[in-house]
Amino acid sequence: MTAAGGGGRGKAKGSKSVSRSQKAGLQFPVGRIARFLKAGKYAERVGAGAPVYLAAVMEYLAAEVLELAGNAARDNKKSRIIPRHIQLAVRNDEELSKLLGTVVIANGGVLPNIHSSLLPKKTGKGGKGEIEGMSQEF
Repeated sequence: MTAAGGGGRGKAKGSKSVSRSQKAGLQFPVGRIARFLKAGKYAERVGAGAPVYLAAVMEYLAAEVLELAGNAARDNKKSRIIPRHIQLAVRNDEELSKLLGTVVIANGGVLPNIHSSLLPKKTGKGGKGEIEGMSQEF
């Protein structure tokens, strides 16, 4: 049998090439990640499954961060994700905050936080418990 007949290991004539990302059902580029792993000299050899696994992990993390950032953008009545939304998403999630604990997100800002000792004191006397003369309501 010849390669064109389907008996050999080569591609049959007229067959459409399918990327490794499509075979794995991923959006992230498996071939490009494989190339980076080889060029990075992390090891002498790179197995066939390593770039697929790494692409899947990276895609999952990206999807997780983008979902939480999208929720933060929607909470702020915005239709576009900005670095501030990514920062709020990451820092409010316990596991992502631990993973990206030492990472600085440019233009991310900080979490809104007022120390409890700086908040106005609650008084027992007085009709509604409000402090007279306060300029802000909390």
